[in-house]
Amino acid sequence: QMQLVESGGGLVQAGDSLRLSCAVVGHRNSDYAMGWFRQAPGKERAFLAAITWSGGTTSYADSVKGRFTISRDQNTLYLQMNSLKPEDTAVYYCAAKIDGITIPTIATRYPYWGQGTQVTVSS
Repeated sequence: QMQLVESGGGLVQAGDSLRLSCAVVGHRNSDYAMGWFRQAPGKERAFLAAITWSGGTTSYADSVKGRFTISRDQNTLYLQMNSLKPEDTAVYYCAAKIDGITIPTIATRYPYWGQGTQVTVSS
């Protein structure tokens, strides 16, 4: 059973950078697509970025395009976040789906989820 373990959240100031990691455990192959989502208090879980199994195709939400970069290496997914803003404050989740070619932006299309990591950006 695939498990996702996130790390890298924390408290930073506006304008700072932060890199989140998501380790994949319990799945031998790399035949899965992955994505990052976030959920702020009182709001729905929102798509941020996704990447195919090969890393050759990525997709970004307009709100983070140009500031956030998704990448993967072996069994680890990353989200490099630059120029952070207070409105980026949320719990960040990584997600995975075994079909590694399509990268949907809808949370319900991903059956595997990490536990979430808090990112707080102060002004």
